[in-house]
Amino acid sequence: MFPLKDNIPTRRFPVVTVVIIALNVIVYLFVQKKTGIDFSGDSLDPGALTQYAAIPYEVTNPGKECEFAGQQIICEGQPGVSGSAENTLPTWATVFTSMFSHAGLLHLGGNMLFLWIFGNNVEDSMGRVKFVVFYLLGGIAALVGQILIGPEAAVPTLGASGAVAGVLGGYLLLYPRARVVTAIFIVLFFTLIEIPAFLVLGFWFLQQVAFGALDLTNPTGEGGGVAYFAHIGGFVFGLLMIKLFATYRNEAADRPRIPVY
Repeated sequence: MFPLKDNIPTRRFPVVTVVIIALNVIVYLFVQKKTGIDFSGDSLDPGALTQYAAIPYEVTNPGKECEFAGQQIICEGQPGVSGSAENTLPTWATVFTSMFSHAGLLHLGGNMLFLWIFGNNVEDSMGRVKFVVFYLLGGIAALVGQILIGPEAAVPTLGASGAVAGVLGGYLLLYPRARVVTAIFIVLFFTLIEIPAFLVLGFWFLQQVAFGALDLTNPTGEGGGVAYFAHIGGFVFGLLMIKLFATYRNEAADRPRIPVY
């Protein structure tokens, strides 16, 4: 399933959502050091991972830095590692830079599509300032979720998906009956169908849980490098905190609608 748009109007233009999307695009195109722009896979320079990404080992070992050496990331304080790492950003800063950095165009495009579809209504529910806070806290909660699973992992975590997952969790609780136009792919064919948000987002969340559980039983890292527990952490944050932030709910989501196939 691939969501395309929802049917909930907003009271005003989603300025913050658009600014966040623009910042992510600007950072990817003009700030991040890349090996090139690759439409099919990763394009972020491997050495830049330790500059922009958040690394659980650095968070749980204050003062210890990591850097890319050879074909792997090594960190100060690890067995057999001597010397000091060169890192231009403090660890606390990478908690935020990681939310606006992406490994490739597909990574960026997928996250921004979900943010555009669901972020405007969540922003509308709480106002612009609170949405900024909600979004950033969702990203922090996502990182915490990933750190809890692997506190000593020297694995870079980057991308807006954790913060966006917080938006998805909030949207699900606010508008479970909203209709989402979704592309369904069946082998070489696809069709468009309106599906309730609770099915689209519920299915997405169950995927993260299933793939995350698979990662726990498969320590060889064949999960595709996806931070599933960051997604889970962000989504749970959105579910738990949306009622503290949201002050408005568009009742248009409750109007009965006939599914469109």
